[in-house]
Amino acid sequence: MNFSLGKTLEILQQTPQTLTHLLGNLSNDWTTNNEGGETWSSYDVIGHLIHADKTNWLPKIEIILSNSTERKFESFDRFAQFENSKGKTLQQLLSEFNEVRKRSIIQLKQFTITEDDLTKTGIHPVFGEELHYRSYYLHGRCMTWIILYKLFVLWENNTKKQ
Repeated sequence: MNFSLGKTLEILQQTPQTLTHLLGNLSNDWTTNNEGGETWSSYDVIGHLIHADKTNWLPKIEIILSNSTERKFESFDRFAQFENSKGKTLQQLLSEFNEVRKRSIIQLKQFTITEDDLTKTGIHPVFGEELHYRSYYLHGRCMTWIILYKLFVLWENNTKKQ
């Protein structure tokens, strides 16, 4: 399958609903545990997705699509969700993610993106690598798989203890 904005929108629009179905009725034992150290729980990942939708991927797409010769991205606080999510339940975060993503999709649809635009790049502020517009679609998909993986690891660890 070739990459297209229309197909990307299908996935981006379904992600909040998919995560709500996956996590919405699970106990905190499943959603707030991590694998230790600096790993994130599913709850943390949802907070990260909210923060990224609010502050990260649309501004980066604007930079990529600009006519500027300087396409360096602004820094992104990958850990802001730890402060931003304090005091919120997972249900509140899932609801917020749904609303934030709806607004992001409306904004994304306002861009006029051509096939040529999909090859444009921007410069990562830390790594200096050129990143394509497609990277943000893939990053969002990876976050969903990370949540699935975390649930599997928790289940596997729990069954080994029995």
